[in-house]
Amino acid sequence: MKISDMHPGDRARVTGLKKGDRDYRQRLMAMGLTPGIEFALTRTAPLGDPIEISVRGFSMSLRKGEAELLTLESI
Repeated sequence: MKISDMHPGDRARVTGLKKGDRDYRQRLMAMGLTPGIEFALTRTAPLGDPIEISVRGFSMSLRKGEAELLTLESI
């Protein structure tokens, strides 16, 4: 599943990170998006980018293209 397939209110679990920009992958993990963590898509911007997710009790905005590094499974 990709984050672009999700709609506001959907929940997913991070199963891993795809190969890509190493620095950005490390930044995602430092922000708490580690394998096994669950999050909810809160909302998207009118043109679809960026997106806001709720993870570990706080809201985080991500660019859709960068969030595509996450491999997800639907909950």
